[in-house]
Amino acid sequence: MQKSDRIALRDTLLWLGAMLIFAGFGVAFWPSLWSVPFWAAYGVLYGSGADSRWHECGHKTAFQTSWMNTVVYQIACFMMMRSPVVWRASHVRHHTDTIIVGRDPEIVAMRPPDLRRLILNLFGILDVYQAIARIMLHASGRIDPEEASYIRQQDHPKVAWIARLWLLIYTAVIAISFAMQTIIPLMIIGLPRLYGAWHHVLTGVLQHVGLAENVTDHRLNTRTVLMNPFSRFIYLNMNYHLEHHMFTMVPYYNLPKLHELLKGQVPAPDRSIFAAYRRLLPVLWRQLRHEEAVILPPLPPGAPSYGADADLLRQHAV
Repeated sequence: MQKSDRIALRDTLLWLGAMLIFAGFGVAFWPSLWSVPFWAAYGVLYGSGADSRWHECGHKTAFQTSWMNTVVYQIACFMMMRSPVVWRASHVRHHTDTIIVGRDPEIVAMRPPDLRRLILNLFGILDVYQAIARIMLHASGRIDPEEASYIRQQDHPKVAWIARLWLLIYTAVIAISFAMQTIIPLMIIGLPRLYGAWHHVLTGVLQHVGLAENVTDHRLNTRTVLMNPFSRFIYLNMNYHLEHHMFTMVPYYNLPKLHELLKGQVPAPDRSIFAAYRRLLPVLWRQLRHEEAVILPPLPPGAPSYGADADLLRQHAV
């Protein structure tokens, strides 16, 4: 559980520095096709990399120094268009009631899964539309009824003022784009949330989808997937998601070590993103046909058993 400013600062500077370099080349080569790969890389670091930074700094586990977590959390929340007050409360509920239907506000795909929504969100379309609508709602001083169930009453004014500040920033960016007669300001702020969203959606789906609902053993509702170094950097090791849910306060850079310690007690991880989807897609196909289907990950010999939860799931296991 030991936190390190040095490691987190290194990774944050690499993230922001790479974004600065890619945006610089994107602007320099604009509007030629040579700019496309640089905008693509910038977009992933913005529209997906910010998702994992929001997550880790929201847990306050990335940096040892508290204000550093707060600064990066606020920046990442702005980039992902997620109210820092609302989403911190939402994520607490997610960890308290993981994939408990009716309680967890962060279930990515209900059953049967809405594949249309998932595909559109590869480009951030529905997420951004709903985020803008929610920012407008908050800026007016109102709170969504579901959000009100987990946000403290005394935090409501903070939600409103943050939304108003964000609206001011986005309005200024749009105004600058019109004044300069170019979309480059929007390519830097705002649009990357759309064109860079695909990575965090592809990896986010693998956190819980296809696994059991309404159970309390995280080994049944959360998966770990081994990923390539680039995805792990963008994702900040959240591919070790089972370990994260079991021990939430372990920093992302210590999750590989925790993974090794837990090997004898948890299901073996999927060996790659491709392998995880190869296992998941047949389950989603059956769920689309309104069939009961779930992945029941096998445990290594000698691991503590799943208990009664698994007995109910075996008849639908794929």
